[in-house]
Amino acid sequence: MPKHSKKSMFRDFKMKNPDTISRSYLKYIRLVQRDIAGNYDVTESQMNFMIFAYDYEFFTLDRISNDYFTSKAQTAKKIIYPLQTSGYIYKYYDKLSPSGYEEAMFYESKFNYRVRYALTQKARLLVQKFYRKLEGEEQISVPI
Repeated sequence: MPKHSKKSMFRDFKMKNPDTISRSYLKYIRLVQRDIAGNYDVTESQMNFMIFAYDYEFFTLDRISNDYFTSKAQTAKKIIYPLQTSGYIYKYYDKLSPSGYEEAMFYESKFNYRVRYALTQKARLLVQKFYRKLEGEEQISVPI
C-alpha cells in the first residue's frame, strides 16, 4: 500500500502525476457529446453511430446493423433515415436491380443490389471535429 501524505488528508481531491498517466482525455467525452448534440442537428446516439461508421467507405443496412449490434429496423428508423434527411448519410450505390447487359448477365439475386450507404463529407468533418475537441485541439462549448 502506498504511503500517503498527511497534507493531502483534508483535500477534496488530488490529481495524479501526469507523467504516470499516458492518456486521460476520455473523461471529456460526455462534454464533447453534449457540445456536438447541442450545436449540430444530431443526437448523441447518431454521433456515436457516425464515429463507428467513420472507417467504412460504404455499408449496407444489414452489415452495419450486424456490426453495430442493433436491429436492422432500429438502425434504419432511428439512425440511418434521420441522418440521411439531415445530410450526414447518402446512398453510395442506389441500385436495386441490374441495369446493363453485363450486370444482368452476372445477376445472381436481388440482394447483390442492396442500397449501399456512406457518410457524407459533412459527417466526416463532424467526426474529425469531435476527435479534435476530445483531444483538446478545439474548445468544448457546452450549451447551458
